[in-house]
Amino acid sequence: MNLPDSAILNNLYVPGLTMPDNLFEKKYIACRTRENRMYTDEEVSRLPECRASHPHSSEWQLRKASARRLTAYLEKKRQPLNILEIGCGNGWLCHQLSLISRSKLTGLDINFTELQQAARVFNSCPKMKFIYGDIRSGILDDRQYDMIVFAASIQYFESIDSILDLCLRHLKPNGEIHITDTRFYSAKEVSAAAGRTETYYRSIGFPEMARHYFHHTVNSLAQFNSTVLYDPASIWNRLSGNHFPFHWIRINKD
Repeated sequence: MNLPDSAILNNLYVPGLTMPDNLFEKKYIACRTRENRMYTDEEVSRLPECRASHPHSSEWQLRKASARRLTAYLEKKRQPLNILEIGCGNGWLCHQLSLISRSKLTGLDINFTELQQAARVFNSCPKMKFIYGDIRSGILDDRQYDMIVFAASIQYFESIDSILDLCLRHLKPNGEIHITDTRFYSAKEVSAAAGRTETYYRSIGFPEMARHYFHHTVNSLAQFNSTVLYDPASIWNRLSGNHFPFHWIRINKD
């Protein structure tokens, strides 16, 4: 593995723990490249703004809307916010959340390629730092946060129970977990959704990636103190013509 230069290491921590699965990362990056989801540094610095001609411009409009909703919600908090984003990728959302007054951001990911880019692009922002590793490895020790965010990332964890139980241990009293930009399904929808995922990854030449993508149900959150802040299937949203496809779910520690 090629480590970044010292300038990048100013805000990127690479611990001396067992490294995550590098073979998975190579496949993941190759897949994202095929999907046109790898961006230049300049493009990352402007996200979620994206040129209209980009193949994922409509998706970025959705991501921008969800980021604005989350930011507006967090801005109403009176206390300083120490925020952890799990699966931060190239760091664009960490950057957006760092614009909240009195916020401090930590981005965590096993994708070293995009994490290096995040550290490079946002190196001048003193409110942001990045950690390379898997939260399940104990990398965070006893650190606790006011907010933990999963934005388009919780679908890469097979057991939603175990990852959320772990995150709750890293929350301060009255802390919150926010899950955004991920589809949740009813029990009867899961099989068909998994089939579509397999078909999609096969069509782009990466059938093995389907094994790393998991389809969670809303009912899987029943044991947690959860609140659905946005439900795309609600009668109100359907009648109002709001076609935003992702749930926004808050899980409270207490």
